[in-house]
Amino acid sequence: MIDVFEGALKTLKAGESVALATIVRSHGSTPRAVGAKMLVFPDGRILGSIGGGAMEKQVIEEAKEAIRNGLPKMVQFKLKEVALGHLGVCGGENDIFIDVIAGKKQLIIVGAGHLGRQLSKLGAFLGMDVVVFDDRSEYANEERFPDAREIIVGDVKKELEKFPIHAWSHVVIVTRGHELDGVALETVIRSQARYLGMIGSRTKKAKIYAELLEKGIERELLDRVHAPIGLDIGAETPEEIAIAIMAEIISVGREKI
Repeated sequence: MIDVFEGALKTLKAGESVALATIVRSHGSTPRAVGAKMLVFPDGRILGSIGGGAMEKQVIEEAKEAIRNGLPKMVQFKLKEVALGHLGVCGGENDIFIDVIAGKKQLIIVGAGHLGRQLSKLGAFLGMDVVVFDDRSEYANEERFPDAREIIVGDVKKELEKFPIHAWSHVVIVTRGHELDGVALETVIRSQARYLGMIGSRTKKAKIYAELLEKGIERELLDRVHAPIGLDIGAETPEEIAIAIMAEIISVGREKI
């Protein structure tokens, strides 16, 4: 049992999510009793067991889906008796609760300008791990971003390529110009990020999308991107725009969790 919880803690510290499957009701002849637990990782690996066999295999698939959706679920299995000679099959019922244990939400801000600074404040206020990317040390520094967990200065494309973006990452692209916005979007477009947003007008969006389509980026991937970014609340100042963006991130999260 300790191994299961240690495995969950290690995974959460890495920013990933896991599912914990627990037998909450057992009736009749079943391989494991109430309370048996199994940790399921996003790639299907497991730690612990709830009885093995076809039931466990199906629970793993259910758990992987729960991780993708961010939604817990209750599943029931009826373990039917089979003809003599087929060992390991019981007759009984199990109710199994699959809970999703989510990693800490991460806000990746690409661009350390005035808007990026306000986003960092709001992200930290909402309990997110804030990571800032920029190629200008005079902008991306601890003095301007005291709330950020990490500030990465350097070539934006190269640094983003090295950075692990997971299913609880929220990427906001707010760089100083059209060209760098496009580079950043192209770099993260195939990531597992839960939210991808890019600042700019509809004209700018159309131009960048056309460029990326020419490079072979699929339309389905571009359709994931929130651009123009943020909820339409008539925001004008960096502070107001940051609120609109964070409101959209919260709204998207509520739809999926």
